[in-house]
Amino acid sequence: MASLNVGNLGEYLREQRRNAQLSLRQLADAAGVSNPYLSQIERGLRKPSAEVLQQVAKALRISAETLYVRAGILDAERDRDEVETCAVILADPTLNERQKQVLLQIYESFRKENGFGAGKADDAGDGTDDHDTHAADDGSGGTIRPAAVPEADGG
Repeated sequence: MASLNVGNLGEYLREQRRNAQLSLRQLADAAGVSNPYLSQIERGLRKPSAEVLQQVAKALRISAETLYVRAGILDAERDRDEVETCAVILADPTLNERQKQVLLQIYESFRKENGFGAGKADDAGDGTDDHDTHAADDGSGGTIRPAAVPEADGG
């Protein structure tokens, strides 16, 4: 299996794990992922989701943002406020994965509308236009329906 292009994420994780004096198994247990999966991440064979990176970062007591950048989820040049906003959304334990992605899509569409460049917040890869209305299950049987984002020129 060829190594994926995830920057030096695996090497960085291995270094951080060793600095924390944790075995691969200990980190896997602390992060709530399987030992083989974590091993594959460290060897560059798997690209973990933002949620897995968040769990690993928490277990290592390091910044999840750093892992997001190294994994190519966030651009290193992004505005610090945007990175923090995305990290807070991704870290919120009260939201499910779909809700997090919807919030990130809405946030990015507002940034585009206000003249800031397109980022990688839309990692859902669903191909939808950022001005579409998205709905997400809120976990209680209801549905969250954000308002459609108006066009920048009042359209």
